[in-house]
Amino acid sequence: MAPRWKWKGAEAKALAEPISKSVSELQLSLAKTSGSLSSCNVLLAVEPEQAELLDRCCFGRLVLSAEKVKKWIQLSFEEAFYLFYILKCIKLTLQGRCLENEVDTWMYMRSKRPNFPVFFKAYSHLRSKNWVLRSGLQYGVDFVAYRHHPSLVHSEYSVLVQSGDSDRLRVWSDVHCAVRLSGSVAKTLLTLHVSGNSNREDLNLPTCLENYRVEEQTISRWSPELSREDDETTSPKPKVTNVSNLKTP
Repeated sequence: MAPRWKWKGAEAKALAEPISKSVSELQLSLAKTSGSLSSCNVLLAVEPEQAELLDRCCFGRLVLSAEKVKKWIQLSFEEAFYLFYILKCIKLTLQGRCLENEVDTWMYMRSKRPNFPVFFKAYSHLRSKNWVLRSGLQYGVDFVAYRHHPSLVHSEYSVLVQSGDSDRLRVWSDVHCAVRLSGSVAKTLLTLHVSGNSNREDLNLPTCLENYRVEEQTISRWSPELSREDDETTSPKPKVTNVSNLKTP
């Protein structure tokens, strides 16, 4: 599915301002800014210029407040740990105590969300390829993936994360519903299969991420109109395409 730009000139603007360049600027700008951990997200107090950079890079959402000097940004666990562990540009605190140790931060997030390692691996896998990820809750998926900033282009993929112990998309009706829903909002269903050999002890360390492997797969609806007997493809099956080399936008 080709990118659906939201207005004339949006593609040119995206090419002139690549996400990777904005992320590099963000790393220098935040300079160990501190965020406060809660049970389900992270609150980050930043200067207005930093808030603008975070928005350009699509990290977090602005929290409305009466404070004029600082801006408050709410980050998901995946976004916060990506800034903390991968980009190394923020610090995290818990009840006023700074968590400089990566293991402490990892253990806290795992305690609140046992499936956090799998979801963070999936998030960082696409984010490192400069895809922009937002929550896919309203579409019944885990994430939606954009080629660039959501103000410039519509999301192209609805993303479902799977692991070895997951029971998602195990039956045909689940696949059918997910594909039909994605198609109805002009998105392609992308599944990320996260697998690895990490044992329970390894999961206590963020280095376990190195043992995970991510397999990308798109699933689209089979159309009988496009599969007549005179076509090369006549088998009535949903189109499943491996995209282990999903292109960097």
